[in-house]
Amino acid sequence: MTTIGVEEEYLLLDPVTGLPVPHADKVRVAAGLGSLTADREVQSELLQAQVEVATPVCGDLEEVGGHLLRLRHAVGAAAEAHGCRIAACGTPPLRHGRPVAVTDHARYRAMAVQAPQLVAEQLVNGMHVHVAVPSREAGVQVLNRMRVWLPTLTAMSANSPLWDGHDTGFASWRTVIFSRWPVSGVPPFFRDAADHDRRVGRLQESGLISDTGQLYWQARLSDRYPTVEVRCLDVQLRADDAVMFAGIVRALAETALAEASAGAPAPDCAPELLQAAMWHAARHGLSDALIDPGGGRNRAGDVLYELMRHIGPSLEAAGDTREVTALIHRLLQDGTGADRQRTALAAGGLRAVTDLISVESTTP
Repeated sequence: MTTIGVEEEYLLLDPVTGLPVPHADKVRVAAGLGSLTADREVQSELLQAQVEVATPVCGDLEEVGGHLLRLRHAVGAAAEAHGCRIAACGTPPLRHGRPVAVTDHARYRAMAVQAPQLVAEQLVNGMHVHVAVPSREAGVQVLNRMRVWLPTLTAMSANSPLWDGHDTGFASWRTVIFSRWPVSGVPPFFRDAADHDRRVGRLQESGLISDTGQLYWQARLSDRYPTVEVRCLDVQLRADDAVMFAGIVRALAETALAEASAGAPAPDCAPELLQAAMWHAARHGLSDALIDPGGGRNRAGDVLYELMRHIGPSLEAAGDTREVTALIHRLLQDGTGADRQRTALAAGGLRAVTDLISVESTTP
């Protein structure tokens, strides 16, 4: 069975004010000193109010869930020890008037010089799913077939409706913020791995990006690992929702590999339609119709049904059908993280939102 790994980014919030606090270095060190984490599982992020965790390579969803809960609890305990809490939300409900300090790494300092305002507003947290692929050529085939489903995944994962104390009107404001970087959004269609590498090389040679880490496409080939990395997802309030997306992404990749092996052509979808579909998904989440991979406008529930039909054989082969199906049903019933944040805001204001996020972030 294809292996998977998950990375999650969390905010560090003051438990009283709900504001981001720049304690990442202290929290990361404290989490690393405990018995619950291994080397490199808790990492720095761009800004000092963020930390990132990375699971080991996992063979099944039970492993993914166990590692995510372990890491959330380890980082949560380290945060509590330094007077703050972790928040598994795509954007902070509130921000300071002044920027949060940039983490003292050469790459991050260079980014702050390149785009100071973008870096200042980069208090956004995602979830990245790595799926193993047998080769870079196979990875390009997966990207070409998976890209049409990225708007659907974005809508399902929306968990960032608030910014500066108000509702942005977007279910995933994080998606909008990330779209402002030079190379972002849905990845283009590549003829093959050589075409991919040639086009990435041109971006670097032009000086428009300094390294492949600045390929902020919502799905990309990983340079560090033999994987395809799906990056369109907001970090999830609950660990089990993250597990659901790990299962869906793996099934999409395995379905793509099977289609490529059978000689089936990759879907042909105009880039402008995909870009608009992504904007629509970020705007509405699951609260409105979705643009399906064929470019049609359909009810969100119908598009999710089509997704499950598409990946059904791969889910079944992995033994993931029951778990993923149950979690999708719950998602349709309870709403996305964005829906739940908005419900809390209406019921109890910003304090209710930060309480919801704090509790859910370390709940199984």
